[in-house]
Amino acid sequence: MSGLRMPARVSGIATLLAAVAMILGSASSARAQQDSAVLFRNVRIFDGKSAALSAASNVLVRNGKIERISTADIAAAGQVVDGGGRVLMPGLIDAHWHAMLVRPTPMAVLAGDIGYNNLLAASEATATLMRGFTTVRDMGGPSFGLKQAIDEDLVAGPRIYPSGAMITITSGHGDFRQLSDLPRTIGGMLSRMERIGGSMVADSPDEVRVRAREQLMQGASQVKLTAGGGVASPFSPLDVSTFTEPELRAAVEAADNWGTYVATHAYTPVAIQRSVAAGVRCIEHGHLMDEASAKLIAEKGIWLSTQPFLDISGAAALGAAEQDKMKQVVAGTDRVYALAKKYGIKTAFGTDVLFSQALADRQGAMLAALTRWYTSAEALAMATSINAELLSLSGSRNPYPGKLGVVEEGAFADLLLVDGNPLDNIKLVEDPAKNFVVIMKGGKVYKNILAR
Repeated sequence: MSGLRMPARVSGIATLLAAVAMILGSASSARAQQDSAVLFRNVRIFDGKSAALSAASNVLVRNGKIERISTADIAAAGQVVDGGGRVLMPGLIDAHWHAMLVRPTPMAVLAGDIGYNNLLAASEATATLMRGFTTVRDMGGPSFGLKQAIDEDLVAGPRIYPSGAMITITSGHGDFRQLSDLPRTIGGMLSRMERIGGSMVADSPDEVRVRAREQLMQGASQVKLTAGGGVASPFSPLDVSTFTEPELRAAVEAADNWGTYVATHAYTPVAIQRSVAAGVRCIEHGHLMDEASAKLIAEKGIWLSTQPFLDISGAAALGAAEQDKMKQVVAGTDRVYALAKKYGIKTAFGTDVLFSQALADRQGAMLAALTRWYTSAEALAMATSINAELLSLSGSRNPYPGKLGVVEEGAFADLLLVDGNPLDNIKLVEDPAKNFVVIMKGGKVYKNILAR
């Protein structure tokens, strides 16, 4: 038999079957690890809400969730992690992330090889998880495939709440076409950015409705529109308002029909107020808002998902005009947080990192920067339990129904074991490689340097 040669087609099928078996075996192994018990012994808990740590406690994780928390001993078979009095806290959540747009340049996104860009995003997803961010809310980009690969444990990465393509207007934020691409023929050939699912141009309520439904069809947990100008887009002045109220309302109606919500990119008062009038439930950014806009958001119970932009490092890959726009946004950061606190606006934390691996590496430092306006406990709650409340707005479209952002019985076991007390020293989150000694997501241990 050893002298017989299999036909090439049969050999190819055998190779494919072997590869599939390997993938299925890896997935089975991952599920087995998730289903096994892990006991954290002698930890003090930041539960995602309280301003103080618990007494020394034990936490049992089984089947991907926290099964029991007790100050008494817990007897359980499985892996034991001796916390040695360290702090156990929820995994961090970034409420404004772009999983596919962190590492490539703008030109690479538009003209680069799709396969390479996906591999690049997968590598960044693993790095994001290793920074302690176990969940991200993706606010624009073709992240559906990456999410599937992470959920199937083919790639290590955070849970992703995807928006799919951001929906914009001709010349709006997210329209990265060149002037040579004009004029646009309605119903004509899609641009490169649209074909890859980065953003979609819609210039009427009917077009908006179609594009929103397309994202929902692909698995969007929320719909993202750009209601005003933006920094990164070359033909989008920061001060302009874009969608009309009927156009915004078309997206809101589509999302409502699917049991979820619309979030809009909006810096200015006009963009914010028009979004609120149309029924949008979350404003992204808001750095140029005025007192009236802040009061309106608070009165209507609208969420504000904003970012602590303190310099223009996030615009390093962009042109001079875009960097000037970033300076205007940075100038509004103190004001947006002051207004959010003054009116008690429901405020989420995100980073909105684009086109910069170096800036992504500072994701934890951006969280720590919140202490310019909040206590450490308030900042950490914002990046855990409060962000989880925002995620729950996706209702029927929630890809991970259950408790996130807390250390409670029955919650998902997305956990960090911290060498130090982040309530006393939030700067610990700036160096996750050193200070996050255990990283767990869904009951699976992705990092444990105590086991060395």
